[in-house]
Amino acid sequence: MDKFDVTVIGSGPGGYVAAIRCAQLGFKTAIIERYNTLGGTCLNVGCIPSKALLDSSEHYYAASKSFETHGIELQGLKVNFPQMIARKADVVDQNTKGIEYLMKKNNISVFNGHGSFIDPHNINIKSKEGDKQIKTAMSIIATGSKPADLPFAKIDKDRIISSTEALSLKEQPKSMIVVGGGVIGVELGSVYARLGTEVTIVEYLDSLIPTMDSDMGKELGRSMKKMGVKVLTSHKVTNVSSDGKQVTLKAKDKRDNDVELTADYCLVAIGRKPYTENLGLENVGITVDERGRIPVNNKLETDVPVIYAIGDVIKGAMLAHKAEEEGVFVAETMAGQRPHIDYNLIPGVVYTWPEVASVGQTEEQLKEAGIAYKKGSFQMRALGRARASMDIEGVVKVLASEETDEILGVHMIGARAADMIAEAVVAMEYRASAEDIARMSHAHPTYTEAFKEACLAATADRSIHS
Repeated sequence: MDKFDVTVIGSGPGGYVAAIRCAQLGFKTAIIERYNTLGGTCLNVGCIPSKALLDSSEHYYAASKSFETHGIELQGLKVNFPQMIARKADVVDQNTKGIEYLMKKNNISVFNGHGSFIDPHNINIKSKEGDKQIKTAMSIIATGSKPADLPFAKIDKDRIISSTEALSLKEQPKSMIVVGGGVIGVELGSVYARLGTEVTIVEYLDSLIPTMDSDMGKELGRSMKKMGVKVLTSHKVTNVSSDGKQVTLKAKDKRDNDVELTADYCLVAIGRKPYTENLGLENVGITVDERGRIPVNNKLETDVPVIYAIGDVIKGAMLAHKAEEEGVFVAETMAGQRPHIDYNLIPGVVYTWPEVASVGQTEEQLKEAGIAYKKGSFQMRALGRARASMDIEGVVKVLASEETDEILGVHMIGARAADMIAEAVVAMEYRASAEDIARMSHAHPTYTEAFKEACLAATADRSIHS
């Protein structure tokens, strides 16, 4: 029987990063993946393929809407949808092969099959070739999550689809309903809207991206409506059905009026749920909570000290980079180090265009906690760089302590916000004040000048360009 110091179940961003860091620290490491390719949801049917389609659709949208203004004239512009999907698949293939290379480079043993606990130190791996057992001193559960559905909106993978199917459709839909205005819904909705699909987003709460700062949801809603997306907030979906050729959605609006919509497809994007079934948790004494998550302590240990859990199977935001940080944290904890994670400073990003990015506390959270704060905002349209690129939509908002001027939250929507948010994360990791950022030199012309200007606005309303 093969014996290992650490075995990781799941090869998504949390799992494969944990395995690499364990190997770097000298642990004999194995990783178990139930699918044929490594990389988990993120690389195969999530982050990477969705960004590939977002980029492709944005190129087409820019060519159709703004190239002429730039002095670029095209004739016969059209979407080759099968080629777009094929390019996405190639991007996925390159990334998954990259993970395979990293496993070999770090001498990590890879097992393909479904892993489940026999007891705390023995794991069964079920595959087409039969069952195999391995022995391990410690384990990390990193099995991720899967799309959630609703009892009245069951995913059939044909016309009522999840994000997985939405990334591999064989045809471009003429119309699509998206149930859920969170990150997945607005990203995939924008992909198809850019290509010319008639998209309607139906959201139960009163704003898009409701978990983020409310100003960001309002700005994004305005942007998506300009693109032609129909946004129905404060709508409660009551039923989604399919006749095999089209879907019908029934809902109630905020006045309790009946609403009925039809479309080629319905994308159910209400979130994801932890994948913790059939792992043999009952064999080791681990009980999941009401949402299927595995309880852990501040070291990310489960109730069984030699078994850890990270990523989407535990509490917290379901983000690839959060899982990666936890993977490194657990590996270094196992090695006796004292690593650090500040969950308040894990950024969130929505890869629409303009992009949305956020870190720290929202204005709503500060109000609820009774924390005195001051606010500085700056419109992207006031930047020379934004005017030059015609990316004038958006705003940067900085929230700072009224008492100390320490930055408590940064929220932005605009071009390259996904990259710009890193400056805010660095500033907040080192507990910078708005004044600190306001006094830093930012290259001109750049988008990041908006962050400096927002900090100036939060510091005695000193913004130069607004």
